[in-house]
Amino acid sequence: MPKITINDKELLVPSNITILEAARRNGIHIPTLCNHPKLTPSGGCRLCIVQVNGIPRPVASCTTPVTEGMVVTTSTTEIEGLRKLVLELIISDHPNDCMTCEATGNCALQELAYAYDVRGLEYPGERRIYQKRDGNPFIERDLEKCILCGKCVKVCDEVQGVEAIDVGYRGFKSKICTNYEEDLNCEFCGQCVAVCPTGALTPKQSAKKGRYQDIKKVETVCAYCGTGCNITAHVKDNEIIKITSRPDTWNEGWLCVKGRFGYKFVNSPDRLTKPLIRREVQFEEVTWDEAFAYAAGRLKAIRDKHGADAIGGLSSARCTNEENYAFQKFIRAGIGTNNVDHCARL
Repeated sequence: MPKITINDKELLVPSNITILEAARRNGIHIPTLCNHPKLTPSGGCRLCIVQVNGIPRPVASCTTPVTEGMVVTTSTTEIEGLRKLVLELIISDHPNDCMTCEATGNCALQELAYAYDVRGLEYPGERRIYQKRDGNPFIERDLEKCILCGKCVKVCDEVQGVEAIDVGYRGFKSKICTNYEEDLNCEFCGQCVAVCPTGALTPKQSAKKGRYQDIKKVETVCAYCGTGCNITAHVKDNEIIKITSRPDTWNEGWLCVKGRFGYKFVNSPDRLTKPLIRREVQFEEVTWDEAFAYAAGRLKAIRDKHGADAIGGLSSARCTNEENYAFQKFIRAGIGTNNVDHCARL
C-alpha cells in the first residue's frame, strides 16, 4: 500500500485507486459534478483538480492514480480560482430559474454555485435553446439545464447495459440524445434521473408536487417483488410524490421502473379502504369486526366439514417479509395445513 500525503495528512491507501477515491475514503472533500463512485471516471467537469508536487499543472483527481510518496494539495488560491472559473462558464449557459426548478434544493450545481459565490452570467453570449420533448410518461428532459457531465450516458451503458442515450453532435451543439433523436423508448428504469446533478432529468410524476425542503423522507422496502430493494419515499401531505434509493443500500441506489415510478397505487382512489362481503350477487361494506368474524366462521366451517387440507393460502409479493411470515404461520399453525404458497419466484 503506497503512502501518500493529502493536505499535510499522511495516508496509507490501496495502490489501485485514484486521488479522489483516496480523499473520499479519508473524509477529505473534493468537489465534482461528473464523477460517480459506481461509474468510470472521465475528468470532464475539471472541478476535482488538485495540485500534485512535481507536476507543474493541476490534475484531475478522479483520473489520476495514487503513487508512492505522492504529495497532494486539494485547495490553493489558484485551484479555487480555476474551480470558480469552470462554474462561471457552466452557469453562463444555464437557465436562471432556480426558484421554479424541480431540482432546487437537491441540485449539485446549485450547491457548488453557492459555495463558490457564482452569481450570474459572467460570460454573456450565445445560449443553447432547446424545445422540451414530452414523448414518454416518466422522465422530463430539459436539455437547457444539461451540463454534459455524461453520468446519464454512463449509467445507462455501464450499469443497465442498455445504451439508450449518448452524446450527440460536437462542440457547442453537443447534447444528450437518442439514436436519430427519437423519443425515449427504453425500459425507463430512471437511473439517469437518479445520477443527474441538475434539473435536466426529473420525474414527471413529481412535478409541482412539492419543494425539496418541504418533503418528508421515509425509508422503506419496495413491495413489488421478493428482491427487496431499499427505497426512500418522498412524502408531502401524506402522499407519496417521488421514490428514490440511497447508494449505501444493498441495491446500491438502483431501481427498476416499477420501484421508481410505480407508486401511484398507494394513493389511488380505487384502493379498497373498507372490507367487503359478498352477499348473494353484490359486495356490501361491513365493519372490520364483521369481516373477521365472517372469514373465521367460513374457514372453521370448511375445516370442520372437509379437513384442514381443503384450505390453502396464497400470499403476495407486495407484502413484507414479516407479513408473509405471519401469514404462513397462520396457515400452518392456525389452520393446520401446509397448503401455503407465494406468487413471487425471485
